[in-house]
Amino acid sequence: MKQRKWTGLVKSFLNLFLKSNCPLCQRPATEEFCGYCHKQLQRCQLANPARFWDSQQGVFVWGEYGGTLKRAIAALKYEDNPQLAKPLGGWLAESWLSFPELAIDNLTVVPIPMHKSKVKERGFNQAELLAESFCELTNLPLQRHGLERVKNTQALFTLTAQQRQAEMKDALILGKDFRRRLPRDRVLLVDDIYTSGTTVKSAIKTLKESGISVYGTVALASPTKRDR
Repeated sequence: MKQRKWTGLVKSFLNLFLKSNCPLCQRPATEEFCGYCHKQLQRCQLANPARFWDSQQGVFVWGEYGGTLKRAIAALKYEDNPQLAKPLGGWLAESWLSFPELAIDNLTVVPIPMHKSKVKERGFNQAELLAESFCELTNLPLQRHGLERVKNTQALFTLTAQQRQAEMKDALILGKDFRRRLPRDRVLLVDDIYTSGTTVKSAIKTLKESGISVYGTVALASPTKRDR
């Protein structure tokens, strides 16, 4: 895990001073993405990221899960490119701040957790890195361990709605940050991909059982057509 984190730091450092290759297309890049892929990623941004924010579910999504954005998330998660979370989380934050009616101040940010075995294998939790970048721009407080995943769940996208609910049953508990002290503010959850909402609903249930109110969820991407 330490070695993976060190690799990500080295990549970020080199990107500041040297022309490295874009992880999506291998073109020379002075930042995390080359100019071409940066433009392609911006085209994935939803015209109305608050389209899923209503009285039933408070979900704010930056872009459509597909094309270059899907490729970028895969490069972040599976190809050891933690540095990509910085621009991606930053774009999510900029979009969130452009909706002042939603972007209130009295919120505590909590990333959706990964099981410790998966964190050890990958070297990082991408939701935590996105939340870190998100908080740098929004100035909201971050509680990295507000939630803890105690069940090593399988990938939910392969399961039916009923199977997803069963898989997430008792998968999350209150994390060490909130076991020490409950937040005074409402919680804003952060995740990379919002699909069926099963994981988020489980997180909300866990927090509410401890008397913690959830304001909503911000996610980097979501399929345009999805099972709610």
